[in-house]
Amino acid sequence: MIYENKNIRIEVEKSEIPWLKIFTQKAYREFSEVPMEIKLEIFKVLDIIEKEMLDFFNPKKINIASFGNYVPHVHWHIMARFEEDSYFPEPMWGRKQREGSYELKEKEYQEFLKKLLIKLELSK
Repeated sequence: MIYENKNIRIEVEKSEIPWLKIFTQKAYREFSEVPMEIKLEIFKVLDIIEKEMLDFFNPKKINIASFGNYVPHVHWHIMARFEEDSYFPEPMWGRKQREGSYELKEKEYQEFLKKLLIKLELSK
């Protein structure tokens, strides 16, 4: 986990690409059950993460998804996608297209996460 408050938490998904997940702290099954205050916070944080990923990584596309079929707890996935990743243009849950040549460097990713945390703290 890289960030949390009373409403949400943000986790890193281990992957070849930059991939974060936002969870509600309380386990709501459907987004329609989430109080408006928390919905607005989720959208604000999604917006911050997307903009920071675009600025820092310059990906081909940002993917944002919410399924909850295996984990019936409201959460969102935010992924920076690159033509060089193993699955592009398919979703990360799809069929692998190739051995990807995109390499997410740990030091660079940690730098991104630090910058993101500053933005999240400033947005309070």
